[in-house]
Amino acid sequence: MEYPQDTIEMLLQKFRPVMGPDYEKYRNHVYRVFSNCLLLDEEKTNAFKYSVAAVFHDIGIWTDHTFDYRSPSIAQVRIYLAETPNHALADEISAMIYWHHKISPYKGDHEQCVEVFRKADWMDVSLGVLSFGADQAQMAANRNKFPNRGFHLFLLKQSLKNFVRHPLNPLPIFKK
Repeated sequence: MEYPQDTIEMLLQKFRPVMGPDYEKYRNHVYRVFSNCLLLDEEKTNAFKYSVAAVFHDIGIWTDHTFDYRSPSIAQVRIYLAETPNHALADEISAMIYWHHKISPYKGDHEQCVEVFRKADWMDVSLGVLSFGADQAQMAANRNKFPNRGFHLFLLKQSLKNFVRHPLNPLPIFKK
């Protein structure tokens, strides 16, 4: 993977002001997820989709100040794509974002990229415990290149806050 990746850098800069001190930890998460996608899918034409999905998949946490962030994240990616020649990718990238926390394998439209993206995020969230057959040494190298910087602790804190606010729906982001 070429670093820095132009699409990721350009898109993240737009959100840097709203992310404040969380910028670096999210940026590294984005790069780890993107890198995991490339480990799972060697089809180079999908790299752009993975880069966009990686940037936007959790962005609603900051843009809408919510832990139920899938819909706000999808809204943000649709706004971006509508302004580009890549607007035809909106449904596919939206599906990648919507299903990225699905616990079981995804079956449906755009299955290849949605499933790769789902696995790639789980690989990062699980700190590499889940690898889905990806090269463990390369995953470790990517984690070293893009250190956690407290991202997983941040997610844990957000989960606990959401549990206090919404005890009947503590983890709205997970789907079966």
